[in-house]
Amino acid sequence: MDILGASHLPKRMKESKCIMSTDNYNDIIHLPHHVSKSRPQMPMSDRAAQFSPFAALTGYEAAIAETARLTDRKVDLSEDEQAALDLKMQRIRELLSIRPTVTVTFFQADARKEGGAYLTHTGQIKRINDIDRVIQMADGVDIPLDDVFQLEGERIFDGGE
Repeated sequence: MDILGASHLPKRMKESKCIMSTDNYNDIIHLPHHVSKSRPQMPMSDRAAQFSPFAALTGYEAAIAETARLTDRKVDLSEDEQAALDLKMQRIRELLSIRPTVTVTFFQADARKEGGAYLTHTGQIKRINDIDRVIQMADGVDIPLDDVFQLEGERIFDGGE
Protein backbone atom coordinates (compact mmCIF):
# COMPACT_ATOMS: atom_id res chain seq x y z
CA MET A 1 0.00 0.00 0.00
CA ASP A 2 1.57 3.25 -1.15
CA ILE A 3 -0.62 6.09 0.10
CA LEU A 4 1.97 8.85 0.02
CA GLY A 5 3.91 7.69 -2.98
CA ALA A 6 6.65 6.08 -0.91
CA SER A 7 7.50 3.50 -3.58
CA HIS A 8 10.61 5.48 -4.52
CA LEU A 9 11.99 5.47 -0.95
CA PRO A 10 14.58 2.98 0.30
CA LYS A 11 13.20 -0.16 2.00
CA ARG A 12 14.30 0.84 5.53
CA MET A 13 12.43 4.19 5.19
CA LYS A 14 9.31 2.44 3.95
CA GLU A 15 9.31 0.31 7.06
CA SER A 16 10.07 3.25 9.33
CA LYS A 17 7.38 5.06 11.30
CA CYS A 18 8.64 8.34 9.77
CA ILE A 19 6.35 7.86 6.80
CA MET A 20 3.10 9.63 7.63
CA SER A 21 -0.23 8.34 6.65
CA THR A 22 -3.73 9.65 7.27
CA ASP A 23 -4.18 6.91 9.86
CA ASN A 24 -2.39 9.09 12.42
CA TYR A 25 -5.01 11.86 12.04
CA ASN A 26 -8.22 9.86 11.96
CA ASP A 27 -9.21 11.16 15.38
CA ILE A 28 -9.13 14.84 14.34
CA ILE A 29 -9.51 14.89 10.56
CA HIS A 30 -13.28 15.39 10.66
CA LEU A 31 -13.45 17.95 13.48
CA PRO A 32 -14.84 21.42 12.63
CA HIS A 33 -12.39 24.24 11.89
CA HIS A 34 -11.42 26.15 15.05
CA VAL A 35 -12.66 29.76 15.25
CA SER A 36 -11.35 31.96 18.07
CA LYS A 37 -13.92 33.47 20.40
CA SER A 38 -11.60 36.25 21.56
CA ARG A 39 -9.95 37.36 18.30
CA PRO A 40 -11.63 38.56 15.10
CA GLN A 41 -11.00 36.62 11.92
CA MET A 42 -8.49 38.12 9.51
CA PRO A 43 -10.11 39.39 6.30
CA MET A 44 -9.33 37.33 3.20
CA SER A 45 -7.57 40.30 1.58
CA ASP A 46 -5.16 40.56 4.53
CA ARG A 47 -4.58 36.83 4.54
CA ALA A 48 -3.66 36.98 0.87
CA ALA A 49 -1.34 39.94 1.46
CA GLN A 50 0.84 38.01 3.86
CA PHE A 51 1.73 35.64 1.03
CA SER A 52 2.27 38.31 -1.62
CA PRO A 53 5.77 38.76 -3.03
CA PHE A 54 8.02 41.33 -1.41
CA ALA A 55 10.55 43.64 -3.02
CA ALA A 56 13.80 41.87 -2.24
CA LEU A 57 15.75 44.44 -4.24
CA THR A 58 14.38 47.65 -2.81
CA GLY A 59 15.48 50.56 -4.97
CA TYR A 60 16.48 48.37 -7.89
CA GLU A 61 13.88 49.86 -10.24
CA ALA A 62 14.98 53.39 -9.33
CA ALA A 63 18.63 52.47 -9.92
CA ILE A 64 17.81 51.06 -13.36
CA ALA A 65 15.81 54.19 -14.25
CA GLU A 66 18.68 56.42 -13.08
CA THR A 67 21.18 54.47 -15.17
CA ALA A 68 18.92 54.72 -18.23
CA ARG A 69 18.42 58.49 -17.79
CA LEU A 70 20.42 60.31 -20.44
CA THR A 71 22.59 63.33 -19.84
CA ASP A 72 24.35 65.68 -22.25
CA ARG A 73 28.01 66.57 -22.29
CA LYS A 74 28.99 70.19 -21.85
CA VAL A 75 30.05 71.62 -25.20
CA ASP A 76 33.26 73.63 -25.24
CA LEU A 77 32.81 76.78 -27.31
CA SER A 78 35.33 77.55 -30.03
CA GLU A 79 37.36 80.74 -29.75
CA ASP A 80 35.10 82.47 -32.29
CA GLU A 81 31.93 81.39 -30.48
CA GLN A 82 33.37 82.53 -27.14
CA ALA A 83 34.34 85.91 -28.65
CA ALA A 84 30.79 86.38 -30.00
CA LEU A 85 29.34 85.45 -26.59
CA ASP A 86 31.71 87.95 -24.91
CA LEU A 87 30.47 90.73 -27.24
CA LYS A 88 26.86 89.91 -26.33
CA MET A 89 27.73 90.00 -22.62
CA GLN A 90 29.34 93.41 -23.12
CA ARG A 91 26.17 94.67 -24.84
CA ILE A 92 24.07 93.37 -21.91
CA ARG A 93 26.36 95.16 -19.44
CA GLU A 94 25.75 98.42 -21.37
CA LEU A 95 21.98 97.93 -21.11
CA LEU A 96 21.78 96.76 -17.46
CA SER A 97 20.12 100.03 -16.37
CA ILE A 98 17.02 99.16 -18.42
CA ARG A 99 17.01 95.51 -17.28
CA PRO A 100 17.07 93.87 -20.70
CA THR A 101 15.01 90.74 -21.33
CA VAL A 102 17.15 87.94 -22.71
CA THR A 103 16.96 84.23 -23.33
CA VAL A 104 19.94 82.42 -21.85
CA THR A 105 20.81 78.87 -22.81
CA PHE A 106 23.14 77.35 -20.25
CA PHE A 107 24.50 74.02 -19.10
CA GLN A 108 23.39 72.66 -15.75
CA ALA A 109 25.52 69.81 -14.39
CA ASP A 110 23.68 66.74 -13.16
CA ALA A 111 23.88 66.22 -9.40
CA ARG A 112 23.93 62.41 -9.65
CA LYS A 113 25.94 61.46 -12.68
CA GLU A 114 28.40 62.76 -15.22
CA GLY A 115 27.03 65.24 -17.72
CA GLY A 116 23.95 67.39 -17.39
CA ALA A 117 21.34 69.20 -19.44
CA TYR A 118 21.03 72.39 -21.44
CA LEU A 119 18.33 74.65 -20.04
CA THR A 120 16.83 77.82 -21.45
CA HIS A 121 15.66 80.65 -19.24
CA THR A 122 14.01 83.88 -20.41
CA GLY A 123 13.75 86.91 -18.17
CA GLN A 124 15.08 90.31 -17.22
CA ILE A 125 18.66 90.53 -16.10
CA LYS A 126 18.96 92.21 -12.72
CA ARG A 127 22.75 92.29 -12.57
CA ILE A 128 25.92 90.48 -13.55
CA ASN A 129 27.91 89.46 -10.49
CA ASP A 130 31.56 89.18 -11.57
CA ILE A 131 32.73 88.11 -8.11
CA ASP A 132 30.45 85.04 -7.95
CA ARG A 133 30.50 84.77 -11.75
CA VAL A 134 26.71 84.58 -12.15
CA ILE A 135 24.00 86.34 -14.09
CA GLN A 136 21.32 87.28 -11.59
CA MET A 137 17.88 87.34 -13.13
CA ALA A 138 15.05 89.53 -11.79
CA ASP A 139 13.02 86.42 -10.92
CA GLY A 140 15.77 85.13 -8.60
CA VAL A 141 17.42 82.62 -10.93
CA ASP A 142 21.22 82.65 -10.89
CA ILE A 143 23.00 81.42 -14.02
CA PRO A 144 26.74 80.67 -13.81
CA LEU A 145 28.65 82.77 -16.36
CA ASP A 146 30.98 79.87 -17.18
CA ASP A 147 28.00 77.70 -18.18
CA VAL A 148 26.34 80.17 -20.58
CA PHE A 149 26.11 78.66 -24.05
CA GLN A 150 23.98 81.19 -25.91
CA LEU A 151 22.37 84.61 -25.41
CA GLU A 152 19.42 85.92 -27.39
CA GLY A 153 17.31 89.01 -27.07
CA GLU A 154 15.02 91.02 -29.29
CA ARG A 155 16.49 94.36 -30.39
CA ILE A 156 19.50 93.92 -28.06
CA PHE A 157 22.11 92.25 -30.20
CA ASP A 158 21.07 93.60 -33.60
CA GLY A 159 21.88 97.23 -32.75
CA GLY A 160 18.35 98.24 -31.67
CA GLU A 161 17.11 99.64 -28.36
